[in-house]
Amino acid sequence: MKLHMFPFAPNPAKVRLYLAEKAELGCAIPLEEVTVNLLESEQKSEAFLAKSPFGTVPVLELDDGTCLHESLAIIEFFEATHPTPSMWGDDPVSAAYARQIERIADIGVLINTAREIHTSNSPLGLPANPPVSEYHAKRRAQAVAHLENEMSDGRPFLAGDRPTVGDCTLQAILQFARFREIDVLEKAPRLKDWCDRYRERPAAKKTILL
Repeated sequence: MKLHMFPFAPNPAKVRLYLAEKAELGCAIPLEEVTVNLLESEQKSEAFLAKSPFGTVPVLELDDGTCLHESLAIIEFFEATHPTPSMWGDDPVSAAYARQIERIADIGVLINTAREIHTSNSPLGLPANPPVSEYHAKRRAQAVAHLENEMSDGRPFLAGDRPTVGDCTLQAILQFARFREIDVLEKAPRLKDWCDRYRERPAAKKTILL
C-alpha cells in the first residue's frame, strides 16, 4: 500500500497521526509514504488526478490499484482491516460519541479553519476574500467553544480517557494553523492544555512537524 500525502496538509496529517497512534497501540500498519508537493502543484498532474479526481491528498493506493481519496474513508478502511485495538471505542455508545467528537473537530474546526486560511493567507496562492474568511473564522470558533466545553469534566483526551480519531483530526488542523500563524485555541485554555500534552506523545513527536 502507498499513502500519497503532503505532511503539512491537515487531512494527510490526520491519517498519519492515526497510523502513528495505532502503531503505538501495537498495531503497526505497513505502507509506503509518497510525498505529493502541493506547493509545486504536483496534485494537478495527470498521473495524480488518475488516483485522486479532485486533486486532493491523502490518497491510499491499495496493492490492487484501488485508490481511496477521503481521509475518514481511509481511516475506516484501516479500522475495518485492523480492528484491534479500536481508535473509536469498545462499545456502541463510546464509539458513537467518539465519531461525534471527530465530526465536530473535522467539519467544525478543520474545514472552517482550512477555508479561513485559504481565503486569507493561502499557501497555494488562492485569492483573499475577507468576508468569507471571517465567516469561517466564526464557524470555527463555535466548534472550538463546544469542544472546550466538553473538556470541562477534566478528561485527558477529546472523547474521554484515551485518544481517538478526533484527537488526530484536531491536532492535524492545529499544525496547519501554526504553519499559517493562526491561533485557533486563543480562547480555549483546556484545549491548549490538551494540545500541549498531546504533542508530548510518541505518536505526535513522530508525526507533527510544527
